[in-house]
Formats: sequence, structure tokens, C-alpha cells
Amino acid sequence: MQRCAWVPLGDPLYVAYHDDEWGTPEHDNRRLFELLTLEGAQAGLSWSTILHKRESYRRAFAGFDPKKVARLDAEKLLQDAGIVRNRLKVESAISNAARVLELDSLDEYLWSFVGGEPLVNRPRTLAEIPAETAESRAMSKDLKKRGFRFVGPTVCYAFMQAAGLVDDHTVDCFRATG
Repeated sequence: MQRCAWVPLGDPLYVAYHDDEWGTPEHDNRRLFELLTLEGAQAGLSWSTILHKRESYRRAFAGFDPKKVARLDAEKLLQDAGIVRNRLKVESAISNAARVLELDSLDEYLWSFVGGEPLVNRPRTLAEIPAETAESRAMSKDLKKRGFRFVGPTVCYAFMQAAGLVDDHTVDCFRATG
């Protein structure tokens, strides 16, 4: 089975993530908050690092329930070796949870940046997959205006890919549609 070239085939967790999750449209508010938080945590690190800590993140961040995350204690989280203990990233997750609670629907808000439908690209090579787009720049700008942090245009594009707002599976990948 052919996959996108960026998938490390020796890492079963990563393969499963690619095969079952990445690029699949997500509309659950809690899962969207999780993906946005994890992509922010990944900034400057490898996705593999975050993926392998995801279960620890789910535990530490109360299943990514924004109501619970908004009340978490950053100092306590910074003692948790199961997550990336970067103060700015931990504090931003807590603050971002409070910003999520100010929205009527995180799902509707985030999907509005792509008109409610996934943008489908069919890159032939890894080099053809952009790091950011006009849509991710618009999302980043609006999220920042609302007080969100760790949501630059590259983080937003990675989030859009992970949550299926964008489908960047390469033409030779078995997950490529259309």
C-alpha cells in the first residue's frame, strides 16, 4: 500500500495516524481543540514527538474538554513529564481553551475558513505541499485577534491538514481521493 512519502514506515503509531486520521474531516469541537493544541505544542519540534505523547496530553489536559482545560493549573502541568513542558505552550493551551468557550461553535468557526468543505490538493511530491496558505494566514490572523496563542500560519496549516480542512495526500497515496 502506497502512502505519502513523509510517513515513517517504521513507526506503527505514525502509520496509523496517517492511515486513519490525517486529512479526515473532523467536526467534533473537542477533537478540533485537541488538534489545534497539539499542533501548537509541536511548533519547533517533530510531529512524532507530539504523537507519541498524545495519550499523556489527553490525560493531562482532561480529554481536551475546553471547560476543564480553562481551569487547569499551568504549574501543575509543567511538572508532567508526559507532555512537552514548555511554559508558553502550556499557558497558551489553557488560555486558548478560554477563547474556545467564547465561540458559539469551534467547528463552524474553523470550517468557515475553507467555506465548510475540505480543500483538496493533490501534490505529487512533498515539496509541493505548502507550509502555509492564504486560508491558514487568514485563520491565524483571526485567531490571534480573538486572543489565541501559538496559532501562526504554519501551525494553522498543519492543523488544517490534521483536521481534514485540507486534504494534502499525495497523488500516489492510497488515501488520495478524487
